[in-house]
Amino acid sequence: MSAGTRVALREVDASRFEGPSGASVAEAVVVEEPLAIRLGGDTLAVTMRTPGHDRELVLGFLWSEGVVRAPGDVSAIAHCGRTGSEGRDNTIEVTLAPGVRPPVDEQGELARRGTLISSACGVCGRRTIDDWVTLFPPLEPAEAEVDGAAIARAMASLRDRQPWFRESGGCHAASLVDYAGVPLATFEDVGRHNAVDKVVGSRILARRMPLDRTVLLVSGRASFEIVQKAVAARIPVVASVSAPSSMAIDLARRAHVTLMGFVRGERFTVYAGAERLR
Repeated sequence: MSAGTRVALREVDASRFEGPSGASVAEAVVVEEPLAIRLGGDTLAVTMRTPGHDRELVLGFLWSEGVVRAPGDVSAIAHCGRTGSEGRDNTIEVTLAPGVRPPVDEQGELARRGTLISSACGVCGRRTIDDWVTLFPPLEPAEAEVDGAAIARAMASLRDRQPWFRESGGCHAASLVDYAGVPLATFEDVGRHNAVDKVVGSRILARRMPLDRTVLLVSGRASFEIVQKAVAARIPVVASVSAPSSMAIDLARRAHVTLMGFVRGERFTVYAGAERLR
């Protein structure tokens, strides 16, 4: 399957609550495939993702891991392998710029993710959560300057920017908007953390880092890792259509991030950083 394929067809049985089962039909489902991220020829991690925008995904992932700290830290990034081979679209090689050192463990070996990163949760492969917390300092506290109503309107329009979800019903979305709610970048993926990585990676490619005075909108819940990725990219506001986790709230408060949940219609709940809203 090519890297450009995001939605596939699968035969399903159209069943009913009453009466006999319907005939088999072809239904659109989101594609999920592994992506091996290689650094200097060695595999750093393998993530499950929806193919497409792989360069953005990898750059965002490396930024949140602390491997990349500036747009110029990567000199090359491309799919690798024999042309036409089945695995070429699912392997990507990153070449760091001269002077940029890859992460290493106590033995001097490449510090790999401990396990495969699933599309459900990316933090599970880290050795300890403390590794995340110590990578990036808290954001600077801010005065009231973000219009909560503008964020609610931007969230309400997010569905209009989710073509893969409309087709399959199986994708998450992440969208970066400015304080007025104007969309800057929107990406979809089977994993919500991958969608966030794609958003951040797109801004790295555009050399628009850091992302202060922006808001990260996410479909589904707000996990610890979503907030962590926002802190790494210096995004001061995270808004979710669903609930945050306890650790997401704790990290947001520690890092001076405004965390909003249940952003639906004209209502939302503020779990951290209410002082930034007006």
